[in-house]
Amino acid sequence: MSHDAQPQASLYIDGGFVEGEGAALPVHYPYTGEVIALLREANRDQVARATAAAAAAQPAWAAARPVERGRVLIRAAQIIRERAEELARLETLDTGKPIQETRVADWPSGADALEYFGGLAPTVTGHMIPLGGDFVYTIREALGVCVGIGAWNYPSQIACWKAAPALAMGNAMVFKPSEETPLGALKLAEILAEAGLPPGIFNVVQGRGEIGAALVTDPRVAKVSLTGSVATGQRVYASAAEGMRHVTMELGGKSPLIVFDDASLDDAVGAAVLANFYSSGQICSNGTRVFVQNGILPEFLDRLAERVAGVRIGDPLDEETQHGPIVSPGQAAKIRAAIARGRDEGARLVCGGPGEGPFVPPTVFADASDDMWIVREEIFGPVMSVLGFSSEDEVVGRANASPYGLAAGVFTRDLARGHRVAAALQAGTTWINAYNLTPVEAPFGGVKLSGIGRENSAAAIEHYSQLKTVYVGMGGVDAPY
Repeated sequence: MSHDAQPQASLYIDGGFVEGEGAALPVHYPYTGEVIALLREANRDQVARATAAAAAAQPAWAAARPVERGRVLIRAAQIIRERAEELARLETLDTGKPIQETRVADWPSGADALEYFGGLAPTVTGHMIPLGGDFVYTIREALGVCVGIGAWNYPSQIACWKAAPALAMGNAMVFKPSEETPLGALKLAEILAEAGLPPGIFNVVQGRGEIGAALVTDPRVAKVSLTGSVATGQRVYASAAEGMRHVTMELGGKSPLIVFDDASLDDAVGAAVLANFYSSGQICSNGTRVFVQNGILPEFLDRLAERVAGVRIGDPLDEETQHGPIVSPGQAAKIRAAIARGRDEGARLVCGGPGEGPFVPPTVFADASDDMWIVREEIFGPVMSVLGFSSEDEVVGRANASPYGLAAGVFTRDLARGHRVAAALQAGTTWINAYNLTPVEAPFGGVKLSGIGRENSAAAIEHYSQLKTVYVGMGGVDAPY
């Protein structure tokens, strides 16, 4: 079977495909390493062309009736669903994720976002504030040109999550996908155009960090939304601040998953598997610090090892495969170095290990302590650290003793404790008796070093628009002199 995934061209600017004029950008299929597409980066002139096209097209798009903007997004969602199998296969080739995942989690989530914000667009209104005779009203206006910078773990979902609220509110967007996974955003541009999006409103440029920096500092850009590592987020946030640009930063984490001794053990083990090994562990919100109450710790580890032993690792295009390759050899090397470090620090390897070739199997460390590197730092791979605890107060304090705060999970049958612990945890999203469910209806984002702003839900509208206050004087002007 051919794995050719060559797009029409590398960039999408002002309603058409354009070949990049920068460095070569080969796209590798993570399973075999073969080159499935050969793209070229944009150069700085092409970045400027994309932002200029967005700036020129945006005012007319913002002036359109919100319901008209919404219809374009809803039509795009319908096209995505009609082409579900083709898009799932492209996502698997781009990311290496198993086809059984990409059929349900990637483009489908993107379609949900386009549909949700398409429906929300005509409902966004301002307020009227009476002041006796005079009054004030507010208008929620577009920001202008927004930049989206994507990550390689959910490239098409991220492109949709950023484009949908931006476009719904009348903004234009220039999107730069990760150089590791550049294909999905080009397909989204094509689908949006087919759905009726005017030229210039959604543009795609390719490139590494230098192209991202050129975008973030372009004077036409009003807003930057980035999904990526904390280190990248800190650099981009600092660059955006120079021009007082709005930002949304959805960054990494080292999230705690807390299992109390009254929890459903099977559900908690299932959640720990989901919170660490889905997408080969390459998920920012993963609950990689699993705190288990001491009384159930041995049984938890036994059941966990049993569950993991049955995981099917292999060809991501095989429907039976549950665990695919790591996105790149470089990322696999980082994960293997972390596993070696965990062993050196004295953590006990329960199952898994470094693996070989493109695969790192589901790996579990027990007898871990809070000060170990593998417990403190984000690995972004299928590596779980299990830690024991005795009391609620103790585990909340330990869970919060991290510079990150993206997500957290609590498993307990005690409803009061579940809500009490969720309230006490420093995290943007906390699940009670569930994990890693991120419906578009719910806000998603981090606290502390894990980010700023929120994606999804009506909350995202606030981050892609600004309020204008209009004071209406109904009488004469009373001047002091």
